[in-house]
Formats: sequence, structure tokens, C-alpha cells
Amino acid sequence: MKLVANNRKAFHDYEVLEKVETGIALTGSEVKSIRAGKINITEAYAQCREDGLFINNLHISPYDRQGMYAPDPYRKRRLLLHKREIIHLSAEVERKRLTLIPLSMYFKNQWVKIELGLCRGRRKYDKREKIAAQESKRRLAQLTNLKNLRNRP
Repeated sequence: MKLVANNRKAFHDYEVLEKVETGIALTGSEVKSIRAGKINITEAYAQCREDGLFINNLHISPYDRQGMYAPDPYRKRRLLLHKREIIHLSAEVERKRLTLIPLSMYFKNQWVKIELGLCRGRRKYDKREKIAAQESKRRLAQLTNLKNLRNRP
């Protein structure tokens, strides 16, 4: 598994409730551009429609050595899921007012996969609480390491 892009901003702005691995329908030049690492998933989100699940605002830069056809870098791309998974995700989004956010993009064998997260937005005070908890955990780990170093002969 080769990681291509990671959405660290999503873990800060959202609380991830569930993760789903999906495929994505791409053109050949888009796959080559992804292999080159010319991709941005920070502003992307997935949307349920009648005819399937689509990802919006996923920026894939045009491939350098392609021919005449150059797809739009921000076009909507179809996500490949089973029908029951699409129904489950769309029901969760509608019922609980959640958002589908891409968390990472990677190659699994030769296929491009996206890890989607079913997310709930964090409020400002939630973000502060998370940061405070992480800092206290880090400080506690530092103190225990310091204590262990002092006890060594």
C-alpha cells in the first residue's frame, strides 16, 4: 500500500465516526498524475446523489506529457461502492447531518483507493479540548521518560 495523499486537516476539523475504503473512477492521465503526487484532497468532500456517490473539489493536476485531452482538474469523480454501502452512507448523512470527507488516498496493488470518513464537524471548543488533552498526554509521557532515566544506575 503506497500512500499518495493524507488529509491531516480533516482530523483537526472533524470527528471521524466511521471509515470506508472506496475505489474511484479516473482517466489514465489522472492516474499518472496521482503517481507523480500532483493531488490535493484538503478541500474535497463526497456527495450522495440519485445515481451514486461522487467526490467534489478533488484537485488532480493535469499530467505533463498528455495529449490533446485534458480533463478538468476539479471535475466530479464517481466513487465505486456497492449499492448497500451507498444507501447506508447516504442514510447516515441525511439522518445525522454528517459529512463524507476523504481522509487519505493510496494505491492498493495497481488500484487507486480513497479512505472516506463519515465525519461530524467539531466546534471551536472541541478543538481546544482535543489539543489540551494531546498536550497533557505528551507532557505526561515526557515526565515518565524523565523519571525512568533518573532511576537508571
